[in-house]
Amino acid sequence: MQHKVYWIEGDGIGADIWKAAMPVVNAAVKQAYHGTEEIIWQELLAGEKAFAQTGKHLPEETLNALKTAKVAIKGPLATPVGTGIRSLTVTMRQTFDLYACIRPVKWYKGIIASVRHPEKVNMTIFRENTEDVYAGIEFASNTDEARKLIDFLNQNFNKNINAECAIGIKPMTEKGCKRLVRRAIQYAVDNKLPNVTLVHKGNIMKFTEGAFQKWGYEVAKQEFGDATVTEKEVREGADPNGKIIIKDRIADAMFQEALLRPEEYSVIATTNLNGDYLSDALAAQVGGLGMAPGVNMSDNLAIFEATHGTAPTAANKDIANPCSLLLSAAMLLEHIGLEKAGKAIQNAIQNLIDKKTVTQDLAKEIENAESVSCSGFGKLLLAEIEAMEF
Repeated sequence: MQHKVYWIEGDGIGADIWKAAMPVVNAAVKQAYHGTEEIIWQELLAGEKAFAQTGKHLPEETLNALKTAKVAIKGPLATPVGTGIRSLTVTMRQTFDLYACIRPVKWYKGIIASVRHPEKVNMTIFRENTEDVYAGIEFASNTDEARKLIDFLNQNFNKNINAECAIGIKPMTEKGCKRLVRRAIQYAVDNKLPNVTLVHKGNIMKFTEGAFQKWGYEVAKQEFGDATVTEKEVREGADPNGKIIIKDRIADAMFQEALLRPEEYSVIATTNLNGDYLSDALAAQVGGLGMAPGVNMSDNLAIFEATHGTAPTAANKDIANPCSLLLSAAMLLEHIGLEKAGKAIQNAIQNLIDKKTVTQDLAKEIENAESVSCSGFGKLLLAEIEAMEF
């Protein structure tokens, strides 16, 4: 059976990590299924490569292809800070309503992490992807747009906002919050996980972040009542046996919890900006973004991605770590029903970590490790997979 997968090279180190990763993915599928399954790759242009060839950072051909696609995977795309083009990644999330950013975070044995017990970190973060401050509704200071909005708020809502402020709006809908939490709870049900934690800043932003908490509990009660119980109900004597415990935590407190008691949390459902911070912070506890996979999903399309940046200073030097892209590809393979191939990639990466033969960024985190190039690491992964029996 053939599986069509769209791929975007990405900017910076994108070309390097793809050269190492694609042969590994193909080999994993071939080896695991003895040639009965095959990935058909079709490249789509985005970012600097697209601009060089078409004059557009996100060509219509790419957008049109993704409108009917089921799966895609991409390398990192560059975004100027403060000025220039808007984030292409955020644009794709909003264009295709990729409302759930899902990032599983776990430790790979052998990597020296920044915490004493990285093995206790095993969480999957569900981050709302299209609303909150990432909606992009903001206006520069001293512009007509900013002044009009500030005047409107001051005059109609008795506010006292400085006229010279830059200003942004944080929209959050019941629909957007509930579908994210729904997906997180369903994931916990499907994978028989013990709890889902709603992370928010509702103590301060009561009608946006606070509403996320409220709507999240409503979804749990109304749609998963037979499968869930709240933490409060357990404290009051309810039997949690066989049920998923629904908790909530204030965002800043959750950062502390993630460090002190990570084993108490399995699925996190949170808002856009909180999820951005939290997913990267958790990745740092297990070795960094180089080992962090992710996917952005709608109800129809899943775009898997390397979660790190473009690392332009490392581009074209054959030193980058392809693991984030490879682990995202492993997620993609599982998503399309090729679980054995995805597991083969994860096992091959662990085998090389065990052998202490890794790219330079990981070598710094592993005692007495040998540093190899990006392409060399890819070849070693190929050898590991080809030696596997299925």
